[in-house]
Amino acid sequence: MTEISGNPVTIHIKTLGCKVNQYESDVIRGDWVKTGRLNTTADALPDMVIINTCSVTRKAATQSRQMIRRAIRAHPGAVIIATGCLAQTEPGSLAKIEGIDYIIGNADKTKFPECLHNGLPVKNAEPVIIRADISAQRIFGDSGFPATGARSRPFIKIQDGCDQFCTYCIVPHARGPSRSRPMQSIADEIKFFGDKGCHEVVLTGIHIGRWGADFLPSMNLHQLLTHIHKNNLIPRVRLSSIEPIEITDALLSFAVDSGSICPHWHIPLQSGDNGVLKKMNRPYSSEIFFERIMQIHRLMPQAAIGTDVMVGFPGETDAAFEKTLALLKSMPVTYLHVFPFSRREPAPAARFSDQVSPQKIKSRAATLTRLGLEKKAAFYEKMIGETVNVVIESRRDPATGHLTGVSENYIRVLINGKDVLKNTTVKCRIVGRLSSLAVFGELTC
Repeated sequence: MTEISGNPVTIHIKTLGCKVNQYESDVIRGDWVKTGRLNTTADALPDMVIINTCSVTRKAATQSRQMIRRAIRAHPGAVIIATGCLAQTEPGSLAKIEGIDYIIGNADKTKFPECLHNGLPVKNAEPVIIRADISAQRIFGDSGFPATGARSRPFIKIQDGCDQFCTYCIVPHARGPSRSRPMQSIADEIKFFGDKGCHEVVLTGIHIGRWGADFLPSMNLHQLLTHIHKNNLIPRVRLSSIEPIEITDALLSFAVDSGSICPHWHIPLQSGDNGVLKKMNRPYSSEIFFERIMQIHRLMPQAAIGTDVMVGFPGETDAAFEKTLALLKSMPVTYLHVFPFSRREPAPAARFSDQVSPQKIKSRAATLTRLGLEKKAAFYEKMIGETVNVVIESRRDPATGHLTGVSENYIRVLINGKDVLKNTTVKCRIVGRLSSLAVFGELTC
């Protein structure tokens, strides 16, 4: 066991996966800021490299292992720590990687430095595994605010865990049961960023539509958003992924009337075939999904509506896929996140007998990816000539040198302007489409 000195510690954090992981990486960095031992010298070699891993798909797990091995090769003298979902679900496989020093599961990932040796990173002959039983977690692990300054539109984690147990998904095994962050803690963090001059926050979690359900008495997302709005904590709030059955009439009406909720909804579909949805253990039908999308579009015609779609789930026939394709074509969705089915133990679908061939999965994914690009291009074209409110970010677009930001309806907008506009909200008229990823805008004031 070789202990690194008590001098300021230089940390590199590598993050894979979802917005929750990104938020938690910010928290880890913030924890070290609070110790007063974080070395902020630019280009300093790291004393410690933390890889915040993902395990939702085989590809994500492979990428996590590759990133760990790259860190070991690039920084042979640094303490190497793997945390996150792969550390929670497969600590044994990670322990076989020579050169890794710590494997810290999700229940303890926001308790860095106290998990380490006297609060200091240590090189170990064998990896130290710190992994609590995530299924026993019942209280949201709130460690305080993340380090500031990293994002123009900060992520705010409001919930963790999932109780749904979709048959393809290992997230409940990686994240544990649904746990809600207390309202006041959320409000304090949002106010903190609002006072720092931020114009938008993104509420994120594993299953945000279940926020408050575990409280006594129970609460709901509509109540949380109402509290944020009434107390003028931040000009605008963006929601991350939310299930179709959790977008209630009351929540949707509030989003329309308040003006503080971004007209951007990301609503997972997974399949347009009811038989596949039932086999997935998804709690809605394709008809319910369609009705909700059309309701949102009627009430918020310029809203961006994104969705997740899985192809190649066991038992997905050609006819079932065609139903998914037809449903997506019929709806005013803006963009698609397409996921090939990935066999992940201990999810039941990994053991289903009627697996779809890799060739069909690849072909179906390509078809939906093309449709998604067409949908996004059509949405951008429809928005040309419209005026939007853009939160300008702190970095310029590297290809054009233009300022870059995000509109309330989730359009990446590039504008020609001065640095003084960074981290402000400006009105822009969309004048043209740059690509499937961005548009050009002109300042209107």
